Amino acid sequence: MNSINDLDFSKTYTYADYYSWKFEERLELIKGKIFKMSPAPSNAHQEIALNIGSELNYFLKNKTCKVYLAPFDVRLVRNEKSDQKIKTVVQPDICVVCDLNKLTDQRGCLGAPDLVVEILSPGNNAKEIKIKYDLYEEFGVKEYWVIYPDEQSLLKYVLNKDGKFVAEGRALTVGDKITTLILPGFELSLDDVFHNLI
Repeated sequence: MNSINDLDFSKTYTYADYYSWKFEERLELIKGKIFKMSPAPSNAHQEIALNIGSELNYFLKNKTCKVYLAPFDVRLVRNEKSDQKIKTVVQPDICVVCDLNKLTDQRGCLGAPDLVVEILSPGNNAKEIKIKYDLYEEFGVKEYWVIYPDEQSLLKYVLNKDGKFVAEGRALTVGDKITTLILPGFELSLDDVFHNLI
């Protein structure tokens, strides 16, 4: 296959299929179904990702957790480990992985990251946002941050003991700071997240 248009979007695919594709376009696989990703992110999206990623990277120096920025494959699995059985592969904007056993095959992360950050783009619709929220909750992502660049705000969801996301307080914005139980001692100013956006 030479083009994404050669794929049958009505079929169900696995990670083995996904890994064999060499398209220029970025795709995600959600429960076996192909989802085209938005075109290249905006300047603001990139700057926000770099601002958060660099703060996390600096904090995690000489610690066991690692931070990754897209494109970075996250295979969301329960017990299945075989490429032929894995049906969900996503590329979060930013993720933090603390169980380094999930990184051993050099093909991204096998299992749920501890923290996922998604930066919304103008192309994201309510359906996409809901799908990702449900997916990250279902597979046990411990903490999920959703960033709204236009509003310069951040919503933080934490997985409770029943395996359900709970919004932690109100939306945070410029002037606020965010912390996470996943990384004790880490504190990020929203002023730094949205600093110098063009």
